[in-house]
Amino acid sequence: MKLKGKDIKRLLPQRFPFLMVDEFEQCDDQQAVTALTVRDGNYFMLADETLAETGLIEHMAQSCSALAGSKSKGDSAPVGMIVEVKHFYCNRRPQAGDKIETRAQFGLSFGQMTLAHCASTIDGETIAETDLKIFVE
Repeated sequence: MKLKGKDIKRLLPQRFPFLMVDEFEQCDDQQAVTALTVRDGNYFMLADETLAETGLIEHMAQSCSALAGSKSKGDSAPVGMIVEVKHFYCNRRPQAGDKIETRAQFGLSFGQMTLAHCASTIDGETIAETDLKIFVE
């Protein structure tokens, strides 16, 4: 499954200005690749015209949410919350015009909690990685 533009909204509960995924491609039931083209005016842009680390984390979390939404059988996208961020690494912050590609991979799930690993790249360069614990309703 590959989605772009307004079709993304069926996978995610977030809306402008907090929508942080432009493209979604499901690789299998446990992983997906998403993309975000960073634009001027993004809610998470800093004064130096780079995307804040919190914006990267939000993009990664929404990448996980999109994967969960793709697996959902319901009419609406599941709502999730970041419970824990571990081992966050940021090599550099994206600038306006950069296209971030993120691989989100689910690990162990227990109840409504899911562990995930996310890695974000720009033009093949890994710019950020993290492990997330996510609660999904």
